[in-house]
Amino acid sequence: MEINGKDVYFVAVKLFLRDGDRLLITHDIFGSWDLPGGRIKKDEFEKPLEAVIERKMSEELGDDVHYSLGKPKVFFRVERMEQGIDMPVRIFAVGYEAEYKAGQIKLGKHHDEYRWVDVGDFKPEELFEGGWLKGLQEYIRLQ
Repeated sequence: MEINGKDVYFVAVKLFLRDGDRLLITHDIFGSWDLPGGRIKKDEFEKPLEAVIERKMSEELGDDVHYSLGKPKVFFRVERMEQGIDMPVRIFAVGYEAEYKAGQIKLGKHHDEYRWVDVGDFKPEELFEGGWLKGLQEYIRLQ
């Protein structure tokens, strides 16, 4: 999407949620593998990104999951078809590292599965594509 010759992006925050050597990945109801997190809402423009992450974690993993938020590690640029409007959109996402502390995962309404994968032997190309795949590959390379 373009306005006056300038590209328009959604902005999202994602978590590389780690439990030791394991990384949490989620599967959405639209058929794609994903990382926990998502886009900033209009009314969150002035809020710290950490508050957006807190909301997204509650929505996607439930209120019982506790984690320690680290620093941004990877930046993603993703182009995909947007569900509901059937047009391509671009997303710029900031990928934060976080350490899982405790709690039972209770997936929200937009996810139907999750997996803990071993970072040492995970092959993201088997499940991810496009910008999400590039971001995961960069994150794994940095380990």
